Amino acid sequence: MTDYTPTRADKFSFGLWTVGWQGVDVFGSAIRPPMEPAVAVHKLSELGAYGITFHDNDVFPFGSSGAEREERLKPLRTALEDTGLAVPMVTTNLFSHPVFRDGGFTNNDRDVRRFAIRKVADNIDLAAELGAETFVAWGGREGAESGASKDIRAALDRYKEAFDLLTSYALDRGYPMRFAIEPKPNEPRGDILLPTIGHALAFINELEHSEIVGLNPEVGHEEMAGLNYAQGLAQALWHGKLFHIDLNGQHGPRFDQDLRFGAGNARGAFWTVDIVESGGYEGPRHFDFKPPRTEDIAGVWESAAGCMRNYLILREKTRTFRADPQVRDALHDARVDDLARPTLAPGETLEALRAETFDPEEAGRRGMAFERLDQLALEYLYGVRG
Repeated sequence: MTDYTPTRADKFSFGLWTVGWQGVDVFGSAIRPPMEPAVAVHKLSELGAYGITFHDNDVFPFGSSGAEREERLKPLRTALEDTGLAVPMVTTNLFSHPVFRDGGFTNNDRDVRRFAIRKVADNIDLAAELGAETFVAWGGREGAESGASKDIRAALDRYKEAFDLLTSYALDRGYPMRFAIEPKPNEPRGDILLPTIGHALAFINELEHSEIVGLNPEVGHEEMAGLNYAQGLAQALWHGKLFHIDLNGQHGPRFDQDLRFGAGNARGAFWTVDIVESGGYEGPRHFDFKPPRTEDIAGVWESAAGCMRNYLILREKTRTFRADPQVRDALHDARVDDLARPTLAPGETLEALRAETFDPEEAGRRGMAFERLDQLALEYLYGVRG
């Protein structure tokens, strides 16, 4: 029987906000006690994780002085040294405190925008100190509920201004760090700026240092918009912009469920693992989920372990699927290999193409053989093959 025990080589990482979530939602208060970051680090290390990530205020309270920050960081640094866990990514909380009720970088209040940039710059310094390779920006409050309240073109100017300032700062300091935008269509704002992978890619093209700005797409966020996460990852890879990923579970376009990975859209999870493992992505397999309010602390760790186990199960299934001779034949019958061939041969001209004879009636009678191919994939997912 296959051993689905995770190892450091699998590069699984977790946000401290995931296992540390106390179960607070808009309808209920906390059902679990606060978790010290060092405790989370040690337990995740025991479970086989490779690294942890965090917002600044996951580790020290909002408004902490320099001395208070250092006091809170000491046990985290010690835990990281003791366990050998990495910190591949850091991000900044620009959404919890009331000052960010209208966002950080795109807040209508200029003073708040200036404060937000300072807060992020401070956290970039910490991220660099801890060896983080990626700095994620989720603009959950950067948006609006009514049309008149936000000049979107001016907001995008301010968004660009913030990214240009902060990327220039990192480059000037010599930090070997890239930035990754995390799109989300809605929640907590009614409409969030840069809501999808496509919106974010277009925005990145306008930045001063676009070469170090990419994407951190999340399963739930893309599926909330009714989009295909695996196809979004493929496009981000095609652009060379998949810098980091957030894995969780989601059941279609509804509120952000943050289920453990594999517990939502199982078919989508299958193809997600397939593209992550075969598409050239080399970063962490990062889990951004929330253990449900039904669980006590033991259930939190069951949920975290389940994220990694489900990924490993799906990794084995997708690898076996790709190696199956019947699947290879089905891929050929579906002409998937033909799609990789340039439509025009080297040196061939449009004039030569226009002179070619073609019978669209005959071609229109050809089946594509997609159903057999898809059925084979489902049988691997359902566990009756492989």
